[in-house]
Amino acid sequence: MSLRVLVVDDAPAVAQLHGRFVDAHPQCELVGTSASGPDAVDAIRSLEPDLVLLDVHLPGFSGIEALRAVRADAAVRQPEVVAVTAARDVETVRDARLMGVRHYIVKPFTAHDLHQRIDDVIAERGAAASGGTLDQTRIDAVMRPSARRSLPKGLTRETLELVHDALRRLGGGTAADLAAELGLSRVSCRRYLEHLADEGAARRTMDYATAGRPSTRYVV
Repeated sequence: MSLRVLVVDDAPAVAQLHGRFVDAHPQCELVGTSASGPDAVDAIRSLEPDLVLLDVHLPGFSGIEALRAVRADAAVRQPEVVAVTAARDVETVRDARLMGVRHYIVKPFTAHDLHQRIDDVIAERGAAASGGTLDQTRIDAVMRPSARRSLPKGLTRETLELVHDALRRLGGGTAADLAAELGLSRVSCRRYLEHLADEGAARRTMDYATAGRPSTRYVV
């Protein structure tokens, strides 16, 4: 199964880089690029891509507004969307999820990071087309840990996604590491990390490299 991919980013160098990432995936075809919100809507309507790599901060109007316009148009063939952006505030993540975005990558990222998300999209589309089933890894990729059960009081799904994505991006870390990365409190990060560990989406290890008592490190 081949995916026709549209890259949307207002920085030409970044769009070119992400286009190369797409071309490097054996099951993808880059069909175009767009540099603004209005251009993105027009390109989605005319090119009918299977997948859009959508930046959030765009001239004209935002990527979220572009996606809102596409979702509201019943005549448009609806693409899968991977949000690729430097924005990592809770409000932006929440708005993206409300628009049906299941995959969200914070810049900068590697070709490997993007290819993992593309593989998830391909697996989801393949199972839907064939009526087949997904293995546990693919189910986890689709559902994400935030959807497995109700969250404990005081935790939000949007922030859980931020913490989980940051943990993957950093290759693991302590509550202090995640707090510094996301601008959240250490106590808050520890609660989210503990929830991820309890759900099996992360595992705990002990870091004895720090002075004093060992700290808990979380890895995915």
